[in-house]
Amino acid sequence: MFRLEKVFQNDDSFFINGSILIKSLSIYFFIYIYSILENETIYHLLDFETHRKSNFFLFSIFTSILYYFVTTLFFKKNNNFFYYNHNIFKKDFYSLTLAIIISILSIKFIYNINIDINLLFLIFLIILNLIVFQFLVKKIYKYLVDSNIIQKNVLLIGNYESLKKILLEKKNDIHIYKCCILIGKNNLEIIKLRSEFRIQVFSEYEDIRSLLEYHSLGQIWILNDNDLNLDRMLNIVLKFSVDIIVVNLFDIKIGSNLLNKKYNFINYEISKFHGSSLLLKIILDKILSLLFLIILLPVLIICIVFIYIEDGKPIFFTQDRTGWDGRRFKIYKLRSLKNLNFSKTKQVLEGDDRLLKIGKFIRKFSIDEVPQFFNVLTGDMSIVGPRPHMVEHDIYYSKLFKEFLKRHKAPPGLTGWAQINGLRGPTIEENLMKKRMEFDMWYLDNWSITLDLKIILKTFFIIFKHKGV
Repeated sequence: MFRLEKVFQNDDSFFINGSILIKSLSIYFFIYIYSILENETIYHLLDFETHRKSNFFLFSIFTSILYYFVTTLFFKKNNNFFYYNHNIFKKDFYSLTLAIIISILSIKFIYNINIDINLLFLIFLIILNLIVFQFLVKKIYKYLVDSNIIQKNVLLIGNYESLKKILLEKKNDIHIYKCCILIGKNNLEIIKLRSEFRIQVFSEYEDIRSLLEYHSLGQIWILNDNDLNLDRMLNIVLKFSVDIIVVNLFDIKIGSNLLNKKYNFINYEISKFHGSSLLLKIILDKILSLLFLIILLPVLIICIVFIYIEDGKPIFFTQDRTGWDGRRFKIYKLRSLKNLNFSKTKQVLEGDDRLLKIGKFIRKFSIDEVPQFFNVLTGDMSIVGPRPHMVEHDIYYSKLFKEFLKRHKAPPGLTGWAQINGLRGPTIEENLMKKRMEFDMWYLDNWSITLDLKIILKTFFIIFKHKGV
């Protein structure tokens, strides 16, 4: 529902930053509790005034803030949780020690406040508190991996020896090898890989778009060795929507930020939609969707009644659309066309005789799109993003425009950059679809929360200025 796997994908920065923040807050609240229980009972835990008057008030603020900044500045050197977590207790001890020393010096010499002798006992308890919270952080990370929230479904591409090399090695738990593409036409090698590793293996001439959708793939790894024609492989996969990583099998290193703890790699083409910015986008989507649904509920109910009176059931219209990473989903709309047999892939044009009388009105002001706020709540869509097209249209236009499927590197939206720039409604001509694609690609390259808010605000004016059909 919340697409948390996308928040955590690409690297562990969001989780690492979150764990540092949680531990910093735990230091503050632990000192807060200690400062109250030193002289009072548990019934006074909510009495902030008691804490403020205690000897540890400034110490709690200084130490927690300093711990966060010291840890972030000196010990967050990579975006891989495995390497960040190595010797973590030693890192925490150094950060806490430095934070406490600076806090004591600041309080004593700047504010001329004496700290109670109980401070030594408190410091010991804070260390125990950090150990407990670090244990919890590891448990949470393992849970996210086991729940397939941090895990990444990977398609491997390479020759026989490269694929065999990777499949034989111990891998990081967050990577799930779903299937492989073997370079070349050797059917015997395909059979050998399938039987030896019990993994689906395909040739490079398979329909990769279907593989990405069927296996819910999030990453493509191109296993680059001296024999692989890297440019040719990139030319094959660059048109698809998932992240592309080039793994240099000949570049073996020891250090951090390595795949399988040994291989250097290049994030050749990675979606910008991940981490804390994406989480904020998701939260805004949920809040605004609920707000808009509440505001528009009376209009929605009136339109539902008119649809039922004019043409009976069904009230809603569902259709397969292409979503994030090329995965299909059911889009919801108010039914605006007559309940007759006709091609569902045919776009609705102005003056279309299939339109209901009420259908003309609801399409004019985009009221038929209101049920898509439910798609936003379920996580299939966002309020802002490239508009999702029918699967048949995606297949057709992907053959005309090489980069067309890249539009799916983001959640599809109710509105988007293309729509507020005049490309709203049916796209009958191929050049109109090309322009829409170009606007969508610009949005993917320049996305920010501020841009989303700008698009949402401008959409209200566009709906009334450029009415739909």
